[in-house]
Amino acid sequence: MNEPLAERIRPKTLADYISQSHLVGENGSLTHQIQAGIIPSLIFWGPPGTGKTTLANIIAVESKRPFYTLSAINSGVKDIREVIEKAKQSGGLFTAKNPILFIDEIHRFSKSQQDSLLGAVEKGWVTLIGATTENPSFEVIPALLSRCQVYVLNSFSKEDLEALLDRALKNDTFLKSKNIQLKETEALLRLSGGDGRKLLNIFELLINGEDSQEIIITDEMVMQKVQKNTVLYDKTGEQHYDIVSAFIKSIRGSDPNAAVYWLARMIEGGEDVKFIARRMLILASEDIGNANPTALVLANSTFQAVTTIGYPEARIILSQCATYLATSAKSNSSYLAIKSAQHKVRETGDLPVPLAIRNAPTKLMKDLGYGDGYAYAHDYENNFTEAEFLPKEISGTTFYKPGKNTRENNIKEFLKKRWKEKYDF
Repeated sequence: MNEPLAERIRPKTLADYISQSHLVGENGSLTHQIQAGIIPSLIFWGPPGTGKTTLANIIAVESKRPFYTLSAINSGVKDIREVIEKAKQSGGLFTAKNPILFIDEIHRFSKSQQDSLLGAVEKGWVTLIGATTENPSFEVIPALLSRCQVYVLNSFSKEDLEALLDRALKNDTFLKSKNIQLKETEALLRLSGGDGRKLLNIFELLINGEDSQEIIITDEMVMQKVQKNTVLYDKTGEQHYDIVSAFIKSIRGSDPNAAVYWLARMIEGGEDVKFIARRMLILASEDIGNANPTALVLANSTFQAVTTIGYPEARIILSQCATYLATSAKSNSSYLAIKSAQHKVRETGDLPVPLAIRNAPTKLMKDLGYGDGYAYAHDYENNFTEAEFLPKEISGTTFYKPGKNTRENNIKEFLKKRWKEKYDF
């Protein structure tokens, strides 16, 4: 019995499909299309374990269409073209046999990979069904997105999860061979997080861990077994945020070894490459800032690069950026500056802009004194003359205080030399 429980009880027909009644219920927006076999190109957007792959398979079966599948994790442009060529030979334009091409985790495809799908979708060689856990508005190129209808799949409700457990107990041959009593299910349902596949995986873990033919499921038993045996990385659960937090804190704490370890945990867990790069992009400004402005440049280049090439090569670029940021000088002075300034704005409201630094494009504005007394810095020695640019109500307030590092020490001396009294750090 090597096949997982989730695969053994995967529904084969629409009648057996659990959840997503807004899409495939009696009056669901997809029900009539599936029954009529008139299927447009689709994007299924929803959390893990909500039945996206299963629904794609059912659509193909019930509409009697050839079905081809690719995973964005390990498929390139060459694979896409090969599948499209096979699809062209097995179906035709405007026919009921028009093949379905299912692409799991389509958000992981680079722009060039998504571009390679456009012609086949536009010319009707294939009907595309993409599955994604990420917002397709950000992750799917506009040209492809405009040719697809987006359907949102929701996390399983408590009733859906209970129905899934009930089906497993009634239909699975192995489970029926044991005397299993679901005395308590709260812990099981809570740990699943609305993910049907995760629920079945945990349930199977519990059953396989018991030698007895009689098994009583209680909340206490679930928590003991799962905490002891489960080492999953859940992209939507608490562990996801804990590992991301550990990654960021390791970089902030200048520990490249720990940073790479937590990076590896995220990569092995299938974390979105752009999510990781985006977090480092934020950190490069928040925790390094003017101590090393090149960090932001490298982080931005990293984001662009990994977006283009994807996994598996992206892991090397992410590692380079993580180790660079971890070993860089640190400063959060820019972060503290904008935080302080925003607090002052909320405290003091919309203070008027000083007349001297207002824009004066019209005669009336000039007559009202807009721009009067403005000292053009480039007219003075060293391109500087001391002036006040803040509203008079908060004149002399200091928001930016350079950090204690080599580069910002130089900035501090520059400001003290220029402003003398105002920047007396």
